[in-house]
Amino acid sequence: MVEITAKEVKELRQATGAGVLDCKKALQETDGDMQGATEILRAQGLADASKRAGRATEQGLVDSYIHLGGKIGVLLEINCETDFVARTDEFQELAHNICMQIAAADPDYIDREEIPEEVLEQEKRILRQQADGEGKPPEIVERIIEGRLEKFYSQVCLVDQAYIRDADLTIGELLKEAIASVGENIQLRRFARFAVGQD
Repeated sequence: MVEITAKEVKELRQATGAGVLDCKKALQETDGDMQGATEILRAQGLADASKRAGRATEQGLVDSYIHLGGKIGVLLEINCETDFVARTDEFQELAHNICMQIAAADPDYIDREEIPEEVLEQEKRILRQQADGEGKPPEIVERIIEGRLEKFYSQVCLVDQAYIRDADLTIGELLKEAIASVGENIQLRRFARFAVGQD
């Protein structure tokens, strides 16, 4: 077995936010491979995060962000389980980063469940007309519509959007990582985005 140094454990801990023992164990499992250990810890954290997803979130904060010299503003309510977590720098930074995401990417909804049925049906009709107009065979039109709907979700749903600071992550994945890190369920409750001259 490869000898794991305290320096390696510290480095992995800083990169992932996981506990010392978890970091050491992950490094031992991967024979000191930092990337492999990071993947193990992320998988564990995301598994733990999904278990926490059903827990009540009645604490949190309302954060705001003003951009472009007062031309765009965002208000966001983000909830967690305890006031203790709501007051941490990590939680407040998450809230601020999501406010910046909303300012930059202008989502319409938090997630797919918020999209009204009539909006979704209209989008499907448009996509079907496009696919028919391209002369696609009927048997693959449904698959094309599903693929294009995913693109639609990634534009209008906050949790499906690519994170502006790391395009490899969606906001949903960023939330799961935060849940794994703080050990509490976190939910985006609501947001409002204001832009001068826009309704």
